[in-house]
Amino acid sequence: MNSLRQVAAAVCAILLAACCASVSAQDPQKPKPAPAPPPPTQQPATGASGGQVVIRVPVNEVVIPVTVKDHGGRLVPDLNKGDFRVFEDNVEQRVSFFRAEATPLSVIILLDNDLKDRDAEQVSKSIDAIVAGLSPSDESFVCRFDQFFHQGKGFTTDQDKLLIELKRTRLDSDTDAPSPGGPFQNTPKINGQSTSGGPSVPPSTQILKGQVTKALDDAVYNAALLLKGRGTSRERRRIIFLISDGRNGAKFNTNSYDTTIKQLLNNDIAVYSIAVGSAYFDRKFSRLVDYAHATGGEVYFAAKRQTMEELYSRVTEEARHQYLLAYSPAGTDRGAEHHSIEVRVEREGLTVIAREGYYATGIPR
Repeated sequence: MNSLRQVAAAVCAILLAACCASVSAQDPQKPKPAPAPPPPTQQPATGASGGQVVIRVPVNEVVIPVTVKDHGGRLVPDLNKGDFRVFEDNVEQRVSFFRAEATPLSVIILLDNDLKDRDAEQVSKSIDAIVAGLSPSDESFVCRFDQFFHQGKGFTTDQDKLLIELKRTRLDSDTDAPSPGGPFQNTPKINGQSTSGGPSVPPSTQILKGQVTKALDDAVYNAALLLKGRGTSRERRRIIFLISDGRNGAKFNTNSYDTTIKQLLNNDIAVYSIAVGSAYFDRKFSRLVDYAHATGGEVYFAAKRQTMEELYSRVTEEARHQYLLAYSPAGTDRGAEHHSIEVRVEREGLTVIAREGYYATGIPR
C-alpha cells in the first residue's frame, strides 16, 4: 500500500512540474524581444547650397530616327536592320528594334515674325503650301516668334483648320507696305492683344539700339515644351519646322542654346530649318544649322517663294520616312551625363543623318 502511495505522489509531482513550466512559457509578463528597427528612409538629394538638383533619369532604351540619302540627295528606302551599326561613346550596340514604315508626325510650324520686308513677303506668300506636305495622320501647331513666343490655337489634324490659321498669319493683302514687325504682325487684335495667342508686340520693340531683339532660342525651347509628350518615340516623329533668317538676340533669351538642345534631345525632337532670304548672304543662320545637326534634322536655304514651297513638302516627306532604330545601352559609363551616338551604314556612298547624342540627366528642376 505504501509503495502505491509513493508512486502516486511521484506522478503528481511530475504533472505539477509540467503545468508550472507551461504557465511560465505563456506568462504575459515575460518581456518579449524588441522588433528590428525599420531601414532608414532615403531622403531626396539636395544641392549643397540648396540650389537646383539635377534629376538622373535611367535610360533603358535609346530610340534613333535615321535618314539615309544617296549621293544625289534622294532617300534610300531599301535598307534593313543588318545594314545598320550603332555606336554609343564609340562602343558598338546591339540594335534591338528596327522599323522602316512611315511614321505620323507631330509638327510645330515655327514662323519668324520679324523678317526683313523682302523675306517676309516671300514667306507670307508661300506658307499655305505647308499643308500639302502633311498627311491626315499628322498633327500640327502653328506658332510665331519675335522678341516673344506667340502660341497658336493648338494641335490639329484638320487640314482645313490649319489652312485657315496659316492664312490668318499672312500679311494683309490690302496693305501695300509690309508691317514693321514682320509678315505676321497684322493679325487681328482685341485691346492690343493678338487673338492668335501671345502678347501684341509694338513695332518699337523690334529694334533696340540697332540690336537684334529676336529670341530664337526661347522660341525653339517653348516649341519643344509643346511637343513634349506627343506620343512615344515609336508612335510619332516630333519635329519643329523652323522658318527663319536665323538672327538671334542672345541677351533677350531666357533659355540658352545648351539648355534648349538638352530639352530637344531629351524629348526626341528634331529641328528642320528653312533659312530664308538674306540670311544666306549675311551668314547669320548658323543657329539654324546647329539645331538641325544636333537633333538629326536638316537645314535648307530658300530665297524665293517657289523654292520654299518645294522644300516644305520635302522636309515633311523626309521626316515621315525615316528608319527607326532602338537599342539598350551597354558597355558605356552609365554615370556620364551625355552620350554620343554614331550610326553607320554598311553600304558605301550613302549619307546618314541622325542625332549626335542624348542626355542621361533630366532638365534641372
